[in-house]
Formats: sequence, C-alpha cells, structure tokens
Amino acid sequence: MQEQATSSVAASSLPSSSERSSSSALQLEAKEGMESDDEIRRVPEIGAEATGVASAREASSAAGPNRVQASSDGPRKRGRSPADKENKRLKRLLRNRVSAQQARERKKAYLTELEARVKDLEKKNGELEERLSTLQNENQMLRHILKNTTAGIQEGRK
Repeated sequence: MQEQATSSVAASSLPSSSERSSSSALQLEAKEGMESDDEIRRVPEIGAEATGVASAREASSAAGPNRVQASSDGPRKRGRSPADKENKRLKRLLRNRVSAQQARERKKAYLTELEARVKDLEKKNGELEERLSTLQNENQMLRHILKNTTAGIQEGRK
C-alpha cells in the first residue's frame, strides 16, 4: 500500500509526455543557438497545458529566432504608449535646448569676431585718413612751390 502511494506521488511529479517533448525542444533550440540570450525563457508549470499559455509561448519561440513574442499582457499594441511619447517629447525638447544654446554661442562668437574686425578696420581707416591728410598738405605745398618757381623764372626772362 505504501508502495502504491509513493509510486502515485512519483508519477504525479513526473512531467507528462508532452511536457517532456516541449522541454527537450527548448533544450534543442538552446543547443542550436536559435534563441537569443536576451529572451526570457520560462519553464512550463505542471498543469499549464490546461490554460494553453505555456504551449502558446513555446509555439511562438519554436517558430523562429526573428519572431517577436507577444507580451504577457496581450497582443502587441500599435503606436506608442504615453510614457514612450512623453520620453520622446522630453528628448526632443532637450535636443532643441542644446541646439538653441549652441546657436546662441555661435552667434556670440560671430558677433565678437565682427566687433574685433570693426575695431581693426576703424583703426586702419583712421591711419589712412591721417596719411591722406598728410599727402594732401604735401601736395598743396609742392604746388605752391611750383607756382612760385615758375612765376619767378618767367619774371626773370622779362
């Protein structure tokens, strides 16, 4: 009688034939490298076949490495979740702020460069105006000397 009880307990703790085949299929996939390391593999529980949840997961993982598994919440939703949208909006705002700051810095550097150039050109312009004034005075003096010299030569001939 005690042997029957232990054999029935041992039989109930042993996986059924379908569970053994699914676990051997998982081992075979792991050996072949078809499943990526990132995927979470779940061990089927006893009695999970009645719900069909474990067998659906195993079927989707057996379909191929490129197949995307459905989440445990249900089928995959189209579009983005509000958290993803908010995260994307915040990233966009941050990129925009950084870009605006860089534009302000470029503008400031450009204006500083223009102001330095203005100072250099004003200085050069002042030097050129001074030289022009000096040359004009020299030219006027030379014309006056030339006029006096030619006038003196003409009076001497008379």
